[in-house]
Amino acid sequence: MQFADILTRSPLMESVLRSAHLIAQTDASVLITGESGTGKELVAQAMHAMSPRRQQAFITVNCAALPETLAESLLFGHRKGAFTGADQPQVGLIGAADGGTLFLDEIGELPLNLQAKLLRFLESGEIQPLGDTQPKRVNVRVLAATHRDLYSMAQAGAFRHDLFYRLNIVPVELPALRERKEDIDLLSKHFLQQFAAQHKLPVATLNKEARVQLQRHTWLGNVRELRNLCERLSILLAGREIALSNLPLEVRSGSAATTGKPFSLPETGVNLEALERDLLSQALERTQNNKTHAARLLGISRDALNYRLKKQLLA
Repeated sequence: MQFADILTRSPLMESVLRSAHLIAQTDASVLITGESGTGKELVAQAMHAMSPRRQQAFITVNCAALPETLAESLLFGHRKGAFTGADQPQVGLIGAADGGTLFLDEIGELPLNLQAKLLRFLESGEIQPLGDTQPKRVNVRVLAATHRDLYSMAQAGAFRHDLFYRLNIVPVELPALRERKEDIDLLSKHFLQQFAAQHKLPVATLNKEARVQLQRHTWLGNVRELRNLCERLSILLAGREIALSNLPLEVRSGSAATTGKPFSLPETGVNLEALERDLLSQALERTQNNKTHAARLLGISRDALNYRLKKQLLA
């Protein structure tokens, strides 16, 4: 996976990818954040591919899937006889990434006791396999990802403050698909072609009404949701034009995020630019210019906030 393989025409997403491209060429730890389905692992793979470590291993660890009783051994390794069933020594996933990159997906799910050991490794560059009396030095670049708010988790005691700040040296925040609507047509066409080729079927296409509805949908599952929808449509409507009536009910009818109508457009209309500028100013004022908290108030990413501030000449 290369950065060029990540399809976008969104100025916001392009800005994020340019930053990630620059960061990729360093050895700094990176925390990649964003909602589920925004492509955090793809960006991590692209960062590894553009790094000086590209010829070495890229090891992915899903922290949410680590078995509780074996998690420490799987990460840090063990020597033979360290515990019942340890018939052979194991280097561990961190050791397997020596010289390369370790991608810790869903880092927010890592148990607190392992967070302490991970922090020690990040600070010292050493791991101590279970049963060993001497630490072992390894050369590993760490990329971590989460869809959770680690800052709030740290405030609540569910995530270590020191580990959060150690991982968050260079943050990369991916925008939700609803913040990059320019990409919906581009991605849907790409996915329909991709799955038609994969399943050896004629390509399905979207008519105008269907494309408009895809733009209106909130995509709570982000790019993953769009991808799955396109695969379904590619199979069920191979070679046909996809109409609005062919879309699933949850896409045709919108979602809970839009049916509540939190804002009612006045009969006289609004000045959208002035409204956006006012909301941005209010959010910054209410949070004492804390952009992370202001973005959270507005329901957008920090990068989306920065993009809008620059657009409104407020940055």
